[in-house]
Amino acid sequence: MAIPETTKFAVITEKFVSEVHERKIQPLHDDQVLVKVKACNLCTSEYGVWNGARLGKQPLPFAFGHEYYGTIAAIGDGVQSFKVGDTVGVGYDWCGECDYCKRGETSQCPHRGVKTIASPDGYYGGFGCGDYVVKSARALCKMNPDIDPSQAAFVEPLGTVIYGLRKLRIQVGETLVISGAGTMGILNALAARQMGCHVILTEMMPKKIETCKAYGFDVIDISQEDPVEAIKRLTNGHMADAVVVAVGVTAANDQALEMVKEIGGRILMFAAGYPKPELNIDSNTIHYRKLELLGTFSANIDDFRYAAEKLSTGEIDVSANCKNKLATPWHDTVR
Repeated sequence: MAIPETTKFAVITEKFVSEVHERKIQPLHDDQVLVKVKACNLCTSEYGVWNGARLGKQPLPFAFGHEYYGTIAAIGDGVQSFKVGDTVGVGYDWCGECDYCKRGETSQCPHRGVKTIASPDGYYGGFGCGDYVVKSARALCKMNPDIDPSQAAFVEPLGTVIYGLRKLRIQVGETLVISGAGTMGILNALAARQMGCHVILTEMMPKKIETCKAYGFDVIDISQEDPVEAIKRLTNGHMADAVVVAVGVTAANDQALEMVKEIGGRILMFAAGYPKPELNIDSNTIHYRKLELLGTFSANIDDFRYAAEKLSTGEIDVSANCKNKLATPWHDTVR
């Protein structure tokens, strides 16, 4: 495969302005590979930079794109786990040597890709929305070459979902409510169903509600009925064992506190929101109800590998076919 000297990539330069820039492809280090990008998803956080909602958090120029998939075009001299032509999904960089990495907590690695640190030529971001990306081999996950690139690009977002559900400690047979049926809400639902949960989503937008139904999920239209009362009805008064808040708004936070079971409920704050949402609860309520309020962000390499495996086998199906299979629960397969 002939490797070009340069690569083109998309860059947000100011609010509502994106441009195509070009840079030289740097020589590979021993542990790096060159990925030919086949598909790149856009994250809500990147849209938030483009529309100005997150400009105070993300510096510019922002070479966006971290949810991508491709084939390996070249490898460094020390790379043994991959070969040219392999199809790969992409997770986050990690050094493999710090205390966090040795414990498997690669999302905490201080050497991971950080979007607030500029590259030598002055760009921030992952460069995934481009032709080629130089990436550490340890951040990659080998995938089924027959999978559609648009589906394979879900390794990164699905990995963050897996990390969050792991932290939430969901169990087979539990009832899980997911507030918000956007892309990440649906991914949470697909993964939780594959792990053996009964999933109920809440949403108000008709198109998203139809998507939930197409995937075979129970969904509550909160524009038509009170979600708390609906959960009470659907669970015969038992309420949810756990709630994933997949939309960053105060109302969803408040509803989660009421939808989760009275004693020992667990709430995962999955989504960020701009402007910042509020959480209206006093510490006595947390104390007496034995509530667990959990935060999640990013993911470890095991989570990305699990996501790559389930996408490759079709056990988690993000295609329009909506054929998801119940397989071995996550906590029985990943250490």
